[in-house]
Amino acid sequence: MADSPTSSKSNSLIHRPISIKTTTRGGWYAAIFIICVEFAERFAYQGLASNLIIYLTHVLNVSDITAVKDVNTWIGVSALFPLLGAFIADSYLGRFKTILFSSLIYLLGMVLLTLSVSVLDHHKTVFFLALYVASVGDGGHKPCVQTFAADQFHEETAEEKERKSSFFNWWYLGVVAGSTIPVFLIPYLQQKGWWTLGFGLLAGVLAFALGVFILGIKTYRKEGPAGSPFTRFAQVFVAAARKWRVNDTPTNYCYEEMDHQEPHHIHAPTFHTLHHTDQYRFLDKAMIIDEIDVTSKKRDPWRLCSVTQVEEVKLVLRLIPIWLSCVMFTVVQAQGHTYFIKQGDTMNRSIGSHFQVPPAAMQGLTGIIILFAVPTYDRVFMPLAKKFTGHPTGITVLQRIGVGLFLSLITMVVAALVEAKRVGVARHYDLLDNPKAVLPMKIWWLLPQYIITGVSDAFAIVGLQELFYDQMPDKLRSMGAAAYISIVGVGNFVSIAIIDIVVEITTRAGGPWLGKNINRAHLDYFYWALAVLSAISLCAYLWLAKVYVYKKVQYVDETRNQLRLRSDNNHGV
Repeated sequence: MADSPTSSKSNSLIHRPISIKTTTRGGWYAAIFIICVEFAERFAYQGLASNLIIYLTHVLNVSDITAVKDVNTWIGVSALFPLLGAFIADSYLGRFKTILFSSLIYLLGMVLLTLSVSVLDHHKTVFFLALYVASVGDGGHKPCVQTFAADQFHEETAEEKERKSSFFNWWYLGVVAGSTIPVFLIPYLQQKGWWTLGFGLLAGVLAFALGVFILGIKTYRKEGPAGSPFTRFAQVFVAAARKWRVNDTPTNYCYEEMDHQEPHHIHAPTFHTLHHTDQYRFLDKAMIIDEIDVTSKKRDPWRLCSVTQVEEVKLVLRLIPIWLSCVMFTVVQAQGHTYFIKQGDTMNRSIGSHFQVPPAAMQGLTGIIILFAVPTYDRVFMPLAKKFTGHPTGITVLQRIGVGLFLSLITMVVAALVEAKRVGVARHYDLLDNPKAVLPMKIWWLLPQYIITGVSDAFAIVGLQELFYDQMPDKLRSMGAAAYISIVGVGNFVSIAIIDIVVEITTRAGGPWLGKNINRAHLDYFYWALAVLSAISLCAYLWLAKVYVYKKVQYVDETRNQLRLRSDNNHGV
């Protein structure tokens, strides 16, 4: 689209912000307080999730398949609540208040959980109630904390974008540290029967971190709620529908207003708009100025939308296929806190003559791998790759995710081979009908699948976090974080669906792959099925990544008060 003169009919004005000089160091100071509360959230969540299947099967006497479904359901629901939390943050409360209130609810859930296993003597109903109260609190916490921390940095220059990209690496490193420590500590305490101490410790860490977060209140850069995004999105579809007969010709102008635009950060001296793109062209009619718009004294937002407003809708539409193609990745991840643990529970876990490795503690190995992989990626891989590709971060974020998806496929292949070996050992020692027997096979056989999972996470998880932060509209970045988290939730529900389908089909065929006896089940066949589905999903992702169009931002000097584009210029202003 070519430039056009500023229309005299527009009364949109730029509200200039007060420019305040800030430093990256100041952003990091504020981020440290925020990282503390995120560390605690990860500590509490992973400490609970890591050993949940053991609690259900060993203490509440739930069957294996039911326990797997219960764990997947809870993790799935916990990963979907952030969509609601993000909506509340972006539309009404703002990220800071949402973090504060949700942390209090989260703490309440963990206290109730502790009471359910102590004073109430393992009360099943109260236990599950406490689980989902914690999920509600976590739902407001998860989508806001990372976004709130990232908001403490600017991104108007290439150098600042590179710092922010590096921030995502180190942020995830902090998250992994918070997730790894409880995996070793909490299952060990609970293995000794100290369930109250284990859950009580999780609540205590949350309470301490909340206090630290409040201490940093004066250092934070806060952005208020931007209002419901769904109204702005609906306006684009309605306006495009009302103008479906209007021809998009070189004589038509496209509207771009600046009065709704806010700077990327409240202290930033510039505004920005989004370049027009050719994808989803049916929406472009919403921004065409026709005769009715020209003769109207006031713009009708349900008939005329800005270029940026239309492009914001396109940003979300582009992310949906990527989101769908990554669901199988999280299905694979779901096996790490369910069937991987049940495998380890049947294997020789002794170190020396007195110490038994909790099967859930093997998840900590994934965290340790990430603790090494992320700094290596940030300090070694990125600089080396940058020399070959010229890209500021070495490879694109979509390429990074693709590597992670490929490694998750390899995880399932390795897991299938190890499981076949485990069942072979059970058969050799005539233990197929004794699922509670400890097989003469060391738990270290599970190391390869956990190691590959860790490397896969370092690529895919960080990449997804960055993609859904960077490619979402600025005012929807909490929703972007929630969208990334929701992949985990949907992945867990898809895992349940796959289990049900596999059980139904294989039972009818006369040889169920999954059942009460893990030795008689064909868990290795199940893993092969997940590997095939992962391969199909990866192929779809590679095609989607190839045609994906990244967000193109145009920064505008604050002395300009309006920008309109002609329909024959594909590059914008």
